[in-house]
Amino acid sequence: MFRGIAVVSIPVPDLEAARRFYGETLGLGTPVYDLPEAGWIEFASGGRGGNVSVTTEGWEGPRGGATIVFDVADCAAAVEGLRARGVRCDDPQTFPGYVTFASFYDPFGNRLQMCSPA
Repeated sequence: MFRGIAVVSIPVPDLEAARRFYGETLGLGTPVYDLPEAGWIEFASGGRGGNVSVTTEGWEGPRGGATIVFDVADCAAAVEGLRARGVRCDDPQTFPGYVTFASFYDPFGNRLQMCSPA
């Protein structure tokens, strides 16, 4: 029935700030769909998975639930790179032989993660 994930949507209160953070700070680039009048901006995720969108629909503040996990070559290096851009990042955690991952946060407090091989 399902063929994959088309898009994961993150509620935000400010589309322009989200456009800068996701497009420029995270390096997702120019949106593939840019519909501010509909409260929707969508970016390619940079991999074979689905896209990432930001939307003003449903914003009630940062909340738990599903977490987008970006695939990176080196999690520790990615944390340092994001910190250099002013992004709040938790320290990387490693499960030896499996994965290294770290949480980081958008300007609105939404938690995202990244992971790489251990």
